[in-house]
Amino acid sequence: MATKVAITPEKLYECEVKRRRVRAGGGYEPFWKVKTVADAILDGDTEFRCKECHGPLKLHKRHTPGAVSHVEHKLKSDSEHCPVGARFHAAADGRATRLSGTPVA
Repeated sequence: MATKVAITPEKLYECEVKRRRVRAGGGYEPFWKVKTVADAILDGDTEFRCKECHGPLKLHKRHTPGAVSHVEHKLKSDSEHCPVGARFHAAADGRATRLSGTPVA
């Protein structure tokens, strides 16, 4: 019988946000920039991804005094194989890290 390990809620305070920059030949090109979640919210960013596995993230804004805005993996499988994922650190089976199966482009 397998024992269940208590997983603490995942809270990531840095992520990548999608930005645009001027291309040398004209027009714009997208790129990913690492930011703190608090700065991303202040700047009005809307597209987030994990800076390690490039998987989709869920935003949790601060609603109560003392709470801090953070993001967490949307997919359990990403958290299980991402080096910053809570489920990866709780696993005792020696699993390897990998990129997300559904990366955000």
